[in-house]
Amino acid sequence: MSQKAREIFSDHYKISDIKVLPGGIEFKTRLKTACLANILMGSSTRILMRLASFKADGFRRLEAQVKAIDWELYLPHQALADIRVTTHKSRLYHSTAIADRIRPIVHDRLCLKDTLRHHDVTGSAGSIPQTLMVRGENDRFELSLDMSGTPLYKRGIKEKIVKAPLRETLAFAILTRLGLSEQDTLVDPMCGSGTFSLEGAMMQCAMPPGAFRSFAFEAWPGFEEKSITHARNKLMAAAWACMDAGALPPIPAQDLDRTAIDHLKQTCTRDKVFQRICPVCDDFFNLKPPPITDNQGVIVLNPPYGIRLDQNDDITTFYKKIGQKLTADFKGWRAGIICPGKKEFLALNLGLSTMPLFHGGLDLYTAIGVIGR
Repeated sequence: MSQKAREIFSDHYKISDIKVLPGGIEFKTRLKTACLANILMGSSTRILMRLASFKADGFRRLEAQVKAIDWELYLPHQALADIRVTTHKSRLYHSTAIADRIRPIVHDRLCLKDTLRHHDVTGSAGSIPQTLMVRGENDRFELSLDMSGTPLYKRGIKEKIVKAPLRETLAFAILTRLGLSEQDTLVDPMCGSGTFSLEGAMMQCAMPPGAFRSFAFEAWPGFEEKSITHARNKLMAAAWACMDAGALPPIPAQDLDRTAIDHLKQTCTRDKVFQRICPVCDDFFNLKPPPITDNQGVIVLNPPYGIRLDQNDDITTFYKKIGQKLTADFKGWRAGIICPGKKEFLALNLGLSTMPLFHGGLDLYTAIGVIGR
């Protein structure tokens, strides 16, 4: 989170009772603070708002608890919500049956017309899609609304992508771990769709990760549009002012895939914060480090693996060559390199530490640290 974002939070918004849980973080706050968190948090997939927590070992108890919720306070009039159910070690275990009991109760409270009530449609009538998450474990159920809508790694920036793109949230986490600052030169020599470059460009000028997208909460009755819009505009204005100052270094981005480079060039026209990105079609092994004045820079790589790698290529040898190239030309640089497995990580032979990464159903390694130290 940028300094400007921290100032806005400390001045106007409060978060309490922060708990680290398996797969996420839980906290208490006001609705408008949670709305702003959706805009500011760069490594979260979604933010849920807890509506109720109760024990139910039968459908009668479940229905009574669902009826006790004032749904019209949370969802827009005639909203058609998608209901997603997961259960574990509960007497009520059939997800479809649970959703079928909850759906008519919610829709009746929202005055949904009979003609729409049984449509198999995700979202809400004439507005942003809404999702109700139902989680049952040991007969205790939690009902939460998805504030975010589409996952937060979808920044609303890219119109076209190449196959197997890196998620923006993961790129944000890696760049944060590397301590990317506005003074650093960032190099993205296997850029693909440009996720590292785009995230880095926003981070260095403190552009909020959610500045260019919409959210499910924007359709809620309790959404304070004026307050949140003012906060978002204030942050975006600060980012543009940082760009206008002209002190940020260019971001070299390259890839062998001409189509990927063309897509990235098009994406860079979306906003002036991306105009520092310099996409070229070239081989990583032709790369020479840009001149550095005070400090060495940050280099990030998401080398091809899986469906992105030619079947004739030996992936271990490929990673060994990457390590040799970095050792020869980028000594002293901070590096983040995504590896599909331990043997590829070891093949780099860079002496870096590892950062666990789960992406696309795969447990990956990320090599993190300073080259040659």
